Amino acid sequence: MVRNTPMSAVIGDVTVYAATAHGPRWLPGQDVVIVDGRVAAIGPNAGVAADLPGDSAAAGTDGGGGHLIPGFVNTHTHLQQSVLRGAGEGLPLLEWLRCVGEFTVAATPEQTYLAALAGGLELLRSGVTTVVEHLWPNPSEAVHDAALRALDELGIRVVFGRGIADRADASRKWGMDPRLLQPLPEILAHIAELDARLVDSRITTALAVPNPRCLTPAGMTAVRDFAAEHGKTISIHLLETGTDEDMCRLHAARSAVDYLDEGGLLGERTLAVHCCRLDAEGRARLAARGAAVSYNPLSNMRLGSGVAPVPEMLSAGIDVGLGVDGAASNDTQDMLLALRMGAYLQRVTHQRADILPFDDMMRIATPGRCSCPRRTRRSHRPRGGRPRRPHPAALRPRFRLPAGA
Repeated sequence: MVRNTPMSAVIGDVTVYAATAHGPRWLPGQDVVIVDGRVAAIGPNAGVAADLPGDSAAAGTDGGGGHLIPGFVNTHTHLQQSVLRGAGEGLPLLEWLRCVGEFTVAATPEQTYLAALAGGLELLRSGVTTVVEHLWPNPSEAVHDAALRALDELGIRVVFGRGIADRADASRKWGMDPRLLQPLPEILAHIAELDARLVDSRITTALAVPNPRCLTPAGMTAVRDFAAEHGKTISIHLLETGTDEDMCRLHAARSAVDYLDEGGLLGERTLAVHCCRLDAEGRARLAARGAAVSYNPLSNMRLGSGVAPVPEMLSAGIDVGLGVDGAASNDTQDMLLALRMGAYLQRVTHQRADILPFDDMMRIATPGRCSCPRRTRRSHRPRGGRPRRPHPAALRPRFRLPAGA
């Protein structure tokens, strides 16, 4: 196993994107002091008084011309898909799911390890320091161990969503591929075992639900209770296309949002992924429950799923984060590309060039608006369709991030 060695150094004369009393600003001429792999201080001449361990005292680097930004939080991906770039090109979501699902069923631990390692490296290169990994349900503990080994070696912070579902349907319309299912008690026991192994690591676990269609009412109760007892994030694909709504109305005689809400799965630890078809009533419900949304523009464009109503969600008081999604629906794990295209997609949709400027996109892509607590949301609610800018010091993580994120 590869082990990361924490570094200590002073990088001088850096231009830093930082929180100030007047909002985020680019501050030139800053020293960045790193002690044992952590940023210990930032400021003019901060390196002069730096107390670095051992031989690191002489480790100074000229950062002139360099720029430092906060680490990105990628709120959604499937790293196992990193070897599936181009898969299912031109297929709509359900057909694409069946195509990618065949690989998921056949994936070996070695393939999973290499895929997670390759995808994770690309995330790191594009500035991601924390990732929410949403693994599909899989009965193989060896597959999970392989993914965790790669993530541990990368040194990235991880919210590791262990897949969970209890309704079988090979068509994927009203359930999950039965070959990937296992009894809920076994899944929950496995998560508890992983928690014990991951204590004091950069990795925490979460519950990764494929979509509302994959949980029975009893399954929702089990997920809700386990998440509440253990303080877990629930990551769930929601209204990526119209299938969630159509199937919930057909089989449960209620909307997808109502189905989840009645099952107790909408709350302050819920991370709803995509939400391209989230209407005004649904936005009001998610805001009232304190659920957050992961915006995945490149995946939504590639699969033709739709455009998430991000300005409208922000106006409703919903916290929004940015995700790249899996490489099978994105063809890359480049967070910078998602950042840029995420703004442009909203601008062309709303035919306005001023929507989601740089500061707002940075807040979405870092632990900013995506983790704004409920008690401050009302004061930050945008007017006229544009997000207002809360002071970064008021922001705290709400869905579970590893220590130090």
